[in-house]
Amino acid sequence: MKLNDALSGAALAALGAVVLWHIQSFPPMLGQKFGAAWFPGLIAVGLIICGSLLAAAQLRSATREPLLALPAWTKRARPVASVASVVAGLIFYVMVVDALGFHITAAALLLAWSRLLGASWRLALPVSLAATVVIHLAFYKLLKVPLPWGLLERVVF
Repeated sequence: MKLNDALSGAALAALGAVVLWHIQSFPPMLGQKFGAAWFPGLIAVGLIICGSLLAAAQLRSATREPLLALPAWTKRARPVASVASVVAGLIFYVMVVDALGFHITAAALLLAWSRLLGASWRLALPVSLAATVVIHLAFYKLLKVPLPWGLLERVVF
């Protein structure tokens, strides 16, 4: 997907303006020369300047491009379904992870995504189960971040 630079620049400048507006509510830090809003404010000013320059350069250029140019893959059903499944899967995860638990939800999502992307059952099933265990170990043991157990809580504890 190709966005016109004028549109991208305007979006960046608008984001910078929103950040500048938001940081006005940050409290000052007593005894400090620079408060909590200093660094976000610098970034916001940079976004506004860069976004404005990008939009102005596109508007001054002789070539007129469409605001949005979609790539060829968006005209085929399978790639569009794959992208839509990722978005739907993330929404599904947020909605059911507390009830079902991380392990069941993640394994089901990874299996569904693998199959949709063309993996065989023979490959998708063990990889989705192994990936779920590895992700659990990484979060639970290394990062010390507990993941919801859901339906498995009574079995494990």
